[in-house]
Amino acid sequence: MSKDLLKSLAKSAAGYLPQEEMLEVRRKRSDLFIGIPKETSLQERRVPLVPDDVCTLVNNGHQVVVESKAGEKSNFTDRDYSEAGAQIVHSAQEVFKADIILKVEPLSHEEIELMQQGQTLISAIQLPVQPKNFLEKMMAKKVTAIAYDYIKDREGIFPVIRAMSEIAGNTSILIAAEYLSNANKGQGLMMGGITGVKPTEVVIIGAGTVAEFATRAAIGLGASVKVFSNNIFKLRRLQNDIGQRIYTSNFQQTELLNALKSADVVIGALRSEKGRAPIVITEEMVEKMKEGSVIVDVSIDQGGCIETSSVTTHSNPTFVKHGIIHYCVPNIASRVARTASQALSNVFTPVILDMGEQGGFENTMRNIYSVRNGIYLYKGILTNQYLAETFKLPYKDLDLLIAAY
Repeated sequence: MSKDLLKSLAKSAAGYLPQEEMLEVRRKRSDLFIGIPKETSLQERRVPLVPDDVCTLVNNGHQVVVESKAGEKSNFTDRDYSEAGAQIVHSAQEVFKADIILKVEPLSHEEIELMQQGQTLISAIQLPVQPKNFLEKMMAKKVTAIAYDYIKDREGIFPVIRAMSEIAGNTSILIAAEYLSNANKGQGLMMGGITGVKPTEVVIIGAGTVAEFATRAAIGLGASVKVFSNNIFKLRRLQNDIGQRIYTSNFQQTELLNALKSADVVIGALRSEKGRAPIVITEEMVEKMKEGSVIVDVSIDQGGCIETSSVTTHSNPTFVKHGIIHYCVPNIASRVARTASQALSNVFTPVILDMGEQGGFENTMRNIYSVRNGIYLYKGILTNQYLAETFKLPYKDLDLLIAAY
């Protein structure tokens, strides 16, 4: 047998031998250290993680430390968290030793002092109401901060804002129903009505998520609903999502005034992209409403869309002006703190699990746009252009910073 033939046979046989498989190199996951301090804001009753989700995180190798009584106002006990695997501590100082601080409300100035260089904060930011020195103190600490209200999901929706708006919309109608009753010195009306009795009339200002869920709740109780907005696209979307024909109109003064004169309930549900909500209902219009009617101004978080609105509290929620009951409590979601906490936890838990799977915050920031969209401070550098322009502070593009580090 020739040498050439032998070489040919050997080469052919080698082709049938098992070959090396090229496997993907798995990114090394990271075990995270998460701290949940007790909320110090007067009206805040929510907690960012519920015990069931703490259990999920602990079972995935993460460490969670919770300040004692952090979940008390949402009816979650220290024992609930302890049994879920969290470590319970009795001071904020202990919590702020964690690598990631998870809060509902923005940090107070006292809490900023407890932050350490290199830590990551996930909380609300409430852009329109933050003072300049808040940001300057955060920048001096060289921390990374994520505004959870700016985190986006894969569909481009802000999941926290959506969830809290759904809660606020539903709850606003239940609040109005309470204050229509004799028990709260209202007109003595039942929200909705019954067969043979004229239904209560509800006017809703706005056509976003709050308005949609307020409309659903009011219709579900049998009320007659009128929705006003200058955004025709939102009105059309609301009409389609509700699945039935309802009264809709833009802000024509005559139409709006006529609707207000016969309204039993008015829900203010306008939001502004930046700054204060626009005032749509003037004091003169309120004066022409029926005595004993109820206004629930959900827009009070942004200053209110009704001229007579003024901020109230959960402990003293209403006042009467021109014979009209006004409910103007910011943060309506805290009224149903347990439900709201579960909704927040549904958003935070996947984000933290992703951070662990990605190998920590740095990789998460590079690879997951939804989280990157919420970052306004990166290692003490301001990366939110709106904040920079508002407070005249130095700003750098986050993508350029990521490329540089």
